[in-house]
Amino acid sequence: MKKTKERTLGNNLRHIVDIASMLGLTEDDLELYGRYKAKIRLEVTRRFSRRNNSSLILVSAMTPTPAGEGKTTVSIGLAQALAKIGKSTIAALREPSLGPVFGIKGGATGGGLSRVHPVDDINLHFTNDFPAVESAHNLLSAIVDNSIFHGNPLNIDPRKITWRRVIDMNDRSLRDIVIGLGGSTNGVPRETGFDIVPSSEIMAILCLSRSYEELKDKISRILVSFTYDDRPVIAADLKVEGAVTALLKYALLPNLVQTTEGVPAIIHGGPFANIAQGTNSIIGTDLALRLADYVVTEAGFGFDLGAEKYFDIVAPYGNFNPRIVVLVATVRALKYHAGIAREELNDSNPHAAVLGMANLRKHYENIDKFNVPCIVALNRFPSDTDEEIQAVVKAAEDEGMNIAPTDIFRRGGEGGLDLAEKTIRLIAGAEGTFKPLYNWNLPVEDKIFKVASEIYGAVSIDYQPQARRNLDMIKKIGYDRLPVCIAKTQQSLSDNPNLLGLPSNFIVTVREIKIASGAGFLIPITGEILRMPGLSRAPAAFNINIDDTGNIKGIV
Repeated sequence: MKKTKERTLGNNLRHIVDIASMLGLTEDDLELYGRYKAKIRLEVTRRFSRRNNSSLILVSAMTPTPAGEGKTTVSIGLAQALAKIGKSTIAALREPSLGPVFGIKGGATGGGLSRVHPVDDINLHFTNDFPAVESAHNLLSAIVDNSIFHGNPLNIDPRKITWRRVIDMNDRSLRDIVIGLGGSTNGVPRETGFDIVPSSEIMAILCLSRSYEELKDKISRILVSFTYDDRPVIAADLKVEGAVTALLKYALLPNLVQTTEGVPAIIHGGPFANIAQGTNSIIGTDLALRLADYVVTEAGFGFDLGAEKYFDIVAPYGNFNPRIVVLVATVRALKYHAGIAREELNDSNPHAAVLGMANLRKHYENIDKFNVPCIVALNRFPSDTDEEIQAVVKAAEDEGMNIAPTDIFRRGGEGGLDLAEKTIRLIAGAEGTFKPLYNWNLPVEDKIFKVASEIYGAVSIDYQPQARRNLDMIKKIGYDRLPVCIAKTQQSLSDNPNLLGLPSNFIVTVREIKIASGAGFLIPITGEILRMPGLSRAPAAFNINIDDTGNIKGIV
């Protein structure tokens, strides 16, 4: 297609139609959202078959520090490096939530010369997928309360409604609220609350669906409440699954953008890994595997969270076979897990960096349990010294680890060439398919203990009274054969965020177990993990601004 001046205007980004043409797509395959972003029509998945030789690369990480270790940056940089050595490549990533963007972490589009663009658009609303999920979720909430108000034909017990509302913002004031106040015309007063959108079961379902029919079917099976005599009430009983699905018409379509170096990127869906499955959509990854030979995807937080859930939930549902795990580590994180204070992480300390490898080693060993090879991507930060990098590489190689230092933030794809080449070699030498950690048909308690003991290192599970009641109900209504999506802090291998490094002899406390019957998994909630974060004393929102020409500044 002939290029116009508009396609090279201003910021070195290529028109999204030109990015699509690299994948064999035409403008008719797209729903355009301006010059630099588009949605890909579902018909494309029927026109292209999944490539027999396509390789799925899963990027995960050691237990991160509160500031993050650059996992998205490494994912993007690795995709750019693969493209730089002539490989057909797509990055398949999650969408950012406004909660972290305005909270403690900031944006989620990578960094330096390894970013996805347009940065501000992707971080702020993007193609309105998150608002669509929020509206769809809250429509179901409104219908539940409306049914009770109009005579309660389903005999719903207002004290047993499990379906809360959601908003895509960190707001601790909304965790526990009372609604329906102000008289009989305003509904029935009851206690409820808000969770953040990435924890919504609608978000999980969106990321596990490949068609409107499948999306609607999963939504119809959402458990919303119990009756006075403890019978489950699902969305289908309220006859609202069609309307909820209609709100998600465009949200189901994968989003196409580009990296700093013009590599295609499919960014779609955004569940958090500490409270949900933590990976991008199945439809996005599946489409990428139809359009490219190498697909780089990521799982949120450390391997104990998003990646475990990828292997035990997402991959079986999506019929995916990850060929390798790229495990992101940083000198900063290694020193942090060795007990170095945050204010001293910029000081050179090779000894502490090596000492902190106990945490990295545990994640590396866990990956082997899934029958896939692993390579450590040592993601370089500006404060890292050559002595620290060399000490970590030597220690890792002495232990038999595959490792590749990267300088992807400063050098883009060029800084990830060694990682890309080693990754390709390891994929070529790998045999067979991955194996999940557990069989879904095991009792719920066995599945929880399998993950907690083998992946976290726990010695036992303490079930609180509410969790025990949940277990009894799960068995009674037949949801005990679902996989478990454990909600746990990302700051430790344990359920206690203060236990750094490689904790031992700890007990995981399960407070309650939520049933996500539409998404197809159970959510054991451990420790003090919350599904609605709060803002810090100095949130990232303080640094974000816009000028009179519409330029947004401060999203990092």
